[in-house]
Amino acid sequence: MNQRGLHHETAVAHSAAAQAAPNGTVRLTAAQALVRYLAAQRVVAEDGKSTEPLFGGVFAIFGHGNVAGLGEALYQYRNELPTLRAHNEQAMAHSAIAYAKAHFRRRMMAVTTSIGPGATNLVTAAALAHVNRLPVLLLPGDIFVSRAPDPVLQQVEDFHDGGLSANDAFKPVSRYFDRIVHPAQLLSALPRALRVLTDAALCGPVTLALPQDVQATAYDYPADFFEPRVVQFHAPAPVDHEIAAALTRLRHARRPLIAAGGGVLYARAAEALRAFATQHGIPVAETQAGKGSLAWGDPLNLGALGVTGSPGANALAHEADCVLAVGTRLQDFTTGSNTLFTQAEVIGINANAFDGLKHRGLVVQADAGRALAALSAQLTDWRADAAWTQRAHTLADEWRATVDQLTHAPQRDNVLPYDADVIGAVQRSSAQSATHDIVVCAAGTLPAELHKLWRAGRPGAYHVEYGYSCMGYEIAGGLGAKLARPEREVIVMVGDGSYLMLNSEIATSVMLGAKLIIVVLDNRGYGCINRLQQACGGAPFNNLFDDCVQHGPGAPAIDFAAHARSLGALAEHAAHIGELDAALQRARAADRTYVISIDTDPARTTDDGGWWWEVAVPEVSPRAGVRDARAQYDAQRAARGASHDQARAGSDDPAGGPSANE
Repeated sequence: MNQRGLHHETAVAHSAAAQAAPNGTVRLTAAQALVRYLAAQRVVAEDGKSTEPLFGGVFAIFGHGNVAGLGEALYQYRNELPTLRAHNEQAMAHSAIAYAKAHFRRRMMAVTTSIGPGATNLVTAAALAHVNRLPVLLLPGDIFVSRAPDPVLQQVEDFHDGGLSANDAFKPVSRYFDRIVHPAQLLSALPRALRVLTDAALCGPVTLALPQDVQATAYDYPADFFEPRVVQFHAPAPVDHEIAAALTRLRHARRPLIAAGGGVLYARAAEALRAFATQHGIPVAETQAGKGSLAWGDPLNLGALGVTGSPGANALAHEADCVLAVGTRLQDFTTGSNTLFTQAEVIGINANAFDGLKHRGLVVQADAGRALAALSAQLTDWRADAAWTQRAHTLADEWRATVDQLTHAPQRDNVLPYDADVIGAVQRSSAQSATHDIVVCAAGTLPAELHKLWRAGRPGAYHVEYGYSCMGYEIAGGLGAKLARPEREVIVMVGDGSYLMLNSEIATSVMLGAKLIIVVLDNRGYGCINRLQQACGGAPFNNLFDDCVQHGPGAPAIDFAAHARSLGALAEHAAHIGELDAALQRARAADRTYVISIDTDPARTTDDGGWWWEVAVPEVSPRAGVRDARAQYDAQRAARGASHDQARAGSDDPAGGPSANE
């Protein structure tokens, strides 16, 4: 049947259903009602003139718990709400989350699975969305409410509570959870779900568990429940007394610093941030989620902040007397395990007061753009000390020059490249790489190197999931970003460990025509955690292939290019950086997903920058290396504790502060 026929068939079905029910109601199954409601939600497009669907589609892997009810409803409304098939439940949820991230939370997707392992495979993704404050609607199948067939296939039974199912595991990792035990319940559950998904303070995963019999049960719904509706996104406006308190603190500051987090991007406040920083001469450092808030070349952009930060950003953060934390939850990688802002009073501007109150900060609960505008309007002629601003300009220029050197280093024969060399090749491969490409990554060493070295020229150019640091997000996340931004080149940078964990959505990307460029850095194991293991005094153990228990043929020599070709992608292996440069040009010209693998050094990282990160080392061990590492750990904790206490007492020169190169 052609598209016109499909639209006609759907229209006839809608009409027949509407005419069959009396008193302005429409008789639908719960599954039909849910899908029709989602399809009716609209959002103002980026052009500000037209509207488009709020939900870009539904990723679905069908099983007995959702194929008859929700599956039939998705088929009926497939033109209004597209259904996309994936290959792994966790991966398709990652794709849906990445889609929302790439749209700065203004558009999103739903995900449906069957009961049992399909549902529990979503729990990791739900946690990822929760930590990163990103919207996704999870629709797992569930047990029968009637209990007539009990237990059903794949049911997890609780010995003490007959009302529990495996889906109750979603409760701690959902911002809103509901089990739909009657079709009428959707009349309250769906608006509540939508509010959470579109509220800046509440935003995160929503789980609606769908018992199998309820999915198929019909109910007379009010017809106007399904009228198209333009969704309004909610973010709090600043309140006067919080702005006044922040103004008092700022006016006394001579050495302020802005820590720009993901909330800047989600509030679409990049221009407000640039204007505020420029007007008041305040240097800006970026968190992982906030990278791209300020253009790479902006004179006040010091680069990455924290454990994976640039030397200049961390030096000024350690000396700042006031840190304006905008849209960041100040996790330990940003604050150096709470040792970086030792001289600073913190002002937390955040739509969520819970996040704004971190680091004992003074909170301004508000949309980032509106809060910055309210502050700037009353600061008038106040600026940071001129010497402070000038020092920021100098440090920012020096770091940009250093990055250029690190990513263009000459290659030596018989020496494996490391991550900075590969990053340099990727950015060299396009004259527009800083403004057009989207780089996607998640776990391991690469996020640290990208945070320091990637030149993000616009909001959204940097797409790294580091709130949950979830191995396996990379390729699935790249797919979601490409579905959201099909006009952009999406480059996934992934280590061999994450690739082996979750690579199935390469096949999905080929099937959907969502071309990715995937660069696999093969260091033959978990190189990042291997270095951390040794830094904590441990022996190399169970991370790199060479240090794992092996029998028979031993560790395999994995041909990632051959594997990718088996999933339908184009692929090749680059023997060195020169070959990578050429391969990237072929990848950009290709018509489908293109995978390039290259061998890299598992031990080497960029020495410049960084900060202390607290990882607890065992107090007792038979190994001398661990005992030595514990002694060093105790000394570092004592020094940082003394530094923190002295700074709080008012000293401008705290003793024992960590080096910015640590």
